[in-house]
Amino acid sequence: MKLLGNVDLLTSQTAIKFAAFIFISVSFFYLGKHWSDGSRQLIFFSRQSPSATASHIPTVGISPNFNKEFNISALISATEPETESKPVDPVKNDGKPVSASEAHSPQHPPMTPPPPPVIKSYGIVDENGTMSDEFEIGEFDPNLVENWGNGTETQEETKTEGATSTFRVKKFGLCDESMREYIPCLDNVEAIKRLKSTEKGERFERHCPEKGKGLNCLVPAPKGYRPPIPWPRSRDEVWFYNVPHTRLVDDKGGQNWISKKGKDKFSFPGGGTQFIHGADQYLNQISKMVPEITFGQHIRVVLDVGCGVASFGAYLLSRNVITMSIAPKDVHENQIQFALERGVPAMAAAFATRRLLYPSQAFDLIHCSRCRINWTRDDGILLLEVNRMLRAGGYFAWAAQPVYKHEQALEEQWEEMLNLTTRLCWTLVKKEGYIAIWQKPFNNSCYLSREAGTIPPLCDPNDDPDNVWYVDLKACISRIPENGYGANVAPWPARLQTPPDRLQSIHIESYIARKELFKAESKYWNEIVASYVRALHWKKYKLRNVMDMRAGFGGFAAAMIDNQLDAWVLNVVPVSGPNTLPVIYDRGLIGIMHDWCESFDTYPRTYDLLHAAGLFSVERKRCNMSTIMLEMDRILRPGGRAYIRDSLDVMDELQDIAKAMGWHPTLRDTSEGPHASYRILVCDKRLLRS
Repeated sequence: MKLLGNVDLLTSQTAIKFAAFIFISVSFFYLGKHWSDGSRQLIFFSRQSPSATASHIPTVGISPNFNKEFNISALISATEPETESKPVDPVKNDGKPVSASEAHSPQHPPMTPPPPPVIKSYGIVDENGTMSDEFEIGEFDPNLVENWGNGTETQEETKTEGATSTFRVKKFGLCDESMREYIPCLDNVEAIKRLKSTEKGERFERHCPEKGKGLNCLVPAPKGYRPPIPWPRSRDEVWFYNVPHTRLVDDKGGQNWISKKGKDKFSFPGGGTQFIHGADQYLNQISKMVPEITFGQHIRVVLDVGCGVASFGAYLLSRNVITMSIAPKDVHENQIQFALERGVPAMAAAFATRRLLYPSQAFDLIHCSRCRINWTRDDGILLLEVNRMLRAGGYFAWAAQPVYKHEQALEEQWEEMLNLTTRLCWTLVKKEGYIAIWQKPFNNSCYLSREAGTIPPLCDPNDDPDNVWYVDLKACISRIPENGYGANVAPWPARLQTPPDRLQSIHIESYIARKELFKAESKYWNEIVASYVRALHWKKYKLRNVMDMRAGFGGFAAAMIDNQLDAWVLNVVPVSGPNTLPVIYDRGLIGIMHDWCESFDTYPRTYDLLHAAGLFSVERKRCNMSTIMLEMDRILRPGGRAYIRDSLDVMDELQDIAKAMGWHPTLRDTSEGPHASYRILVCDKRLLRS
């Protein structure tokens, strides 16, 4: 009975709730019907007529609003905020609404809507949201431009009582306008005047200012400077005022190097002195001549000597080939600047009296098209430098007049070239039209089988072919390692993550196996770059020209490729650390040796991103950190960024220097958290005006 009583109680409570719900619903229905008659409404269905119900004839309910007029615009304007282009309400002068038929009568012509606002595109997406090749790059955002002035401001500091006062630079001033393309170690006029001879091209080599006389101001941008046109459009055109020089147009326009496009652009048709019909056709010809030259597979890293505006390298990029394009800062002094503005890897460098700053067996193919170099002078010492840098089994392509012209002087030059390459044990693989292609041997057997006394001789076994920093050229043949190191590299793209043989020859103190160290570095940077892409939106920055200032094994550059960032990275190996350049090149990347206490051989405003990991904590023992930072400012484009990952004890000084240069620094924690000994200093460079 107790159980039954509980059930009755539960049933009665449910019935009460249900009755209350029905009562509330009916009440709201009648209240709504009663109060809705006096307000504006749209009733879509009416009750059925009694006759229709009685006869069971199906009918369509007619709205009571049938044949009535409503001022819809008034309803909309009552709920929407006013805009500058508010449409006129369709009402008569007496305030009554206009019917549809009256609105379209001759007395009331149909109203035209206001014109849409003019859309100015910035990028490659048009107003319809579709991809377009036609886009306009605007001026610098006013928030990224600062009036800076020319004067340098200093501040006196005294660290302890009784100590001598020191002066800290509070603000670096802008350099003179004449220095806007200044390269300190290539434009040292006083040092060049003191040279005993310049007949071998000595004036195009590095002659750096003495310590204390280096750069102490901020190199200004030219008037009218704009954010660079993004890649890949930049391959074909750049802004005139970013590189405001027309001499190449006058000298080389007829050879399809470069032309002026309107008032504000240069265009690059893709030609060269020896391939005026375009680089693509020229590259196809080379591949047909020697089918073993498989661009993007066994041929991955190329050196283009006397590159002009680097169209050869620019068109190789689409074939998965990265090219180091080099030329001296000569009468065509802006050719390297044009190449970098296009977004193509390039450096100012010359074949003169010193080794180039690349390791042995670096390049799978070396190319010279009318590069104006006398390869046979001084017993072939310049071609011996090519041989040092050429990978075992690699190719040398020469397109020049001696190859195809039959004038006596040119035929003699061809015979001299044949004689020299034979003594170098190179094989002439193919000669067709105006191109000749040789191949370097895979080992030393040919060298060792030559007659005694043959010139040039093999280099001394103690000679280090990877020692390149201020090292004179040597008139000897660099030996190929007997163990095959450097010759046995995997095809691209497998070689990017394959630990190369030459990893074992790097002079480093390794407490774990080197292959594991190589893989660990690759994994480390891949995770960091992935976090930059994810959290800091690197893919939105339009990064193109990137420099890693302390590259190690090239893990950062490899991570950029793995994360599909459409950029190239120049890997810089400081002289203060182990020479890892051979590993970098064996991975299919490019790099160079450098001392960061000196200026770098590139034009101002040529890199979008500078990445420095652990650089300052090492180099501050050798030179002032402001020296390196001022050089970074010279290299970095306005609107560019610097990412400095270093120990906490250098960050305060770096922030002060960055602010003194007009940069906007932000200090961030690493993934290890706020208690880690490392930080990331992210710096944005602004466009400074005097």
